[in-house]
Order: sequence, then C-alpha cells, then structure tokens
Amino acid sequence: MRPAFDSARRARPLLGTFVEISARGAPRADLDAAIDRAFEAVAEVHRLMSAHDSRSDVGRLNLEASSHAVRVHPWTYEVLRTACELYDATAGVFDIAFGSPAPHSAPQARSDVELVPSHCVRFRHSAVRIDLGGIAKGFAVDRALGCLRASGISRGMVNAGGDLAVFGEDATVVRIRDPRHPGCELCRIEVMNAALASSGGRFDPFESPGAMDSEIIDPDTRAPARRIRGATVRAPSCMIADALTKFVMLTGEAATALLPRYGASALFVSADGDLRATRNWSDGVHAGLARAFQAR
Repeated sequence: MRPAFDSARRARPLLGTFVEISARGAPRADLDAAIDRAFEAVAEVHRLMSAHDSRSDVGRLNLEASSHAVRVHPWTYEVLRTACELYDATAGVFDIAFGSPAPHSAPQARSDVELVPSHCVRFRHSAVRIDLGGIAKGFAVDRALGCLRASGISRGMVNAGGDLAVFGEDATVVRIRDPRHPGCELCRIEVMNAALASSGGRFDPFESPGAMDSEIIDPDTRAPARRIRGATVRAPSCMIADALTKFVMLTGEAATALLPRYGASALFVSADGDLRATRNWSDGVHAGLARAFQAR
C-alpha cells in the first residue's frame, strides 16, 4: 500500500520575526522531519549573522576584522561575497558596511569588506562595522527551502516576515500589502519556483494616515529613505530579492536597469503615491492591482 501524502505547516520566532514553513507531498513524518531541518538552518543563520551577538560571525568581525583577518563559516562568507558583488553592481548603493571614513556622497570604488582565502574576512579601515540585516534573512529563507528540497518534499514555502520563497508544480498566491495604507491589500501575485521580498515604511499610529519612516537609511543623508514608500522584488533567490528591495527603495526607477541582470522584477510605490512596475512584473498578477505604470 502506498503511503498517504499529507501537508504540514509550522511557525517559530526567528530572525526578529516569525518564520513560517509549510510543506506538502510526502508522508507526515517525512514532512515534520524536513521542516525541523529547515528550521535548524534558519536558526543557524540567525546564530552566525546576528549583529547583536558578539559571539556570532558578524559580532566577531566587528570586534576583530579591522586588525586582522577573521575566519567565518562558509555560509557567512557566501553572504558577504554576494554583498560585495552587489556593492560593485550598485556602485556602492547597497552597502553592508558603515563607519567608513570616506564620504558617502562619493562612493568608494571597492567595499570596505575584503574577502581573503580560506573563508577569512578583514576590514579596510579601523572604524568599519557591518550589518547583514539587508540580506541575511533572504539567505536564511533560501537555506530553509533547500532543506525541504533535499528531503524529497515536492512542494514547500518558507516565509520570514514577508520575505518568502516557494517551489513546486503549483503556483502560490501571495498578497502584497499596500505601503500607503496599513491593513490594505495592494495586489495578489502568483509565485512559482521563485522568491519575493518586500521593504517599506513603519507605520506610526500617532501620525496622520499613511505617515511612515523607512527602516532603510539613505547613505547620502543618513536619514530614512523617502524616495520610495515600499517595494517588492521577485527574483530566483530570496537573498537576491531581499537585497534588491533596498536598492529599489534607495534609487527608485533608476534601479530597474539592474534588475534583469539578476532575473528580477519589481513593484514599488513612489513618495507621491504613484504605483510603478517593471515590464515583466505583470506575469501572474491577480485582480486588485488597480493601475501600474511601466517603469522606463
């Protein structure tokens, strides 16, 4: 007799948010074991890349890497390598480092983070510190999804506070929040074997409706980014989608020229409330997207 296929879904507080993992297409015991391994991967990313723990890789780098090369876990090295590549691709707009002596109005030709052989890292200046908050959550989602795939699960989703990735034969419909109006839906989009990540402002209940400040800091002004109210990026990996939302938030329509290099598309709301989308965004969009101007 063939085993009955089942589904399972669980959530845990990790990465400063709630991480939800769901899986289908295998016996329940196999699903539970796969989800356990996926949560272990997320917890490991949290342990390695927390900026608030002096024992993490990021904590050790911030304490020691300005004086000598520090060996880190291969996962941390992979995230740092991608971050440095994105620094180059965005001309310094996406930058995990802060405390650089160079003026931000004139981005440096190279990152303050130097990768050296054997998974070692050092900083180019004594004041440099890093924070992987703009990319590590997406990486954690990718690692967790990889655990589900490696376990032979046929369909799965990992959602870390809105940064999510899915795989399987069926599309998953994802609701995207309207950054202009808390509690309202902007649109729904079908996602299949891809990732979505969103960035936006924090709503203040004591301010006027729609008032918000972004959690992303503009390197030129050192103030919260206000060019874009909110952005959602779709990409093949959640790490890339997570990082590119910050680039879109900081540069607006200028970011759209880079997105195709990463197989990515974007939907974003400008400071004046206009809705913009890249040309390939409309694939799989459900009713609810009232109007979208094609970004040029």
